[in-house]
Amino acid sequence: MSGQIQAEVDAGVLTLRIARPEKRNAITQEMYLALAEAFARAEREDAIRVIRLSGQGGTFTAGNDLADFLSGGGLRTDGPTMTFLRAVAAGTKLLVAEVDGPAIGIGTTVLLHSDLVYASARAVFGLPFVNLGVVPEFGSSLLLPRRVGPAAAARLLYFGEPIDAAEAERLGLVTEVLPDADALRARVDARVAALLAQPAQALAATRALLHDSSGPDVLARIEAEAVRFAQQLESPQTRAAIAARLPGASRQDRPSRA
Repeated sequence: MSGQIQAEVDAGVLTLRIARPEKRNAITQEMYLALAEAFARAEREDAIRVIRLSGQGGTFTAGNDLADFLSGGGLRTDGPTMTFLRAVAAGTKLLVAEVDGPAIGIGTTVLLHSDLVYASARAVFGLPFVNLGVVPEFGSSLLLPRRVGPAAAARLLYFGEPIDAAEAERLGLVTEVLPDADALRARVDARVAALLAQPAQALAATRALLHDSSGPDVLARIEAEAVRFAQQLESPQTRAAIAARLPGASRQDRPSRA
């Protein structure tokens, strides 16, 4: 397990915390591998009923670490990122997201695979894929329109403009907004405890029914997006857009990671 992915199992809950605050919790290939291994563990262990995902230091995640992403092969078929995406999409355990601060790129698309999403009032959500010259990932081109509607999905993806927690809740991306990090943590504690108090088989079966019709479609879309994503990475425009966001570029040319 990567030291930048903290994992703890307690009383039926696997808590995963993205812990790279000095880089706004940007995710590297090593971290994706650790996350994938943690989700695989959850599938193997019947005692784990809920996965709780959060970030450290007032940020959920700024998305991919772009330099690492490019040097590590990004969305190659057998790479850590795709292993993680498939593990989450095919997972059967309840996934509860605890979002404090920015949730950019995959920080937002992972929420489309979460059963419940709780956010602090300072949470910010963004999907700057087109801004970077690439396409959406993690099945988001399929799941986002289903969640927020086609018009809102087009606006969020075409422009990549961030939205605040209140708008995310209004659109249905977030289950509930809490005033601050302490209230968020307490609410997630309470909601996870309430989930664990439910009859385990009935809860798992209900979760399976909710996800049953979309599973194969989502996995197929993840693969199709990865092909388009890889194609876009070969574009000079895309490479220039990404290069402008890497360390060493001028500050005005470096908006949020994706």
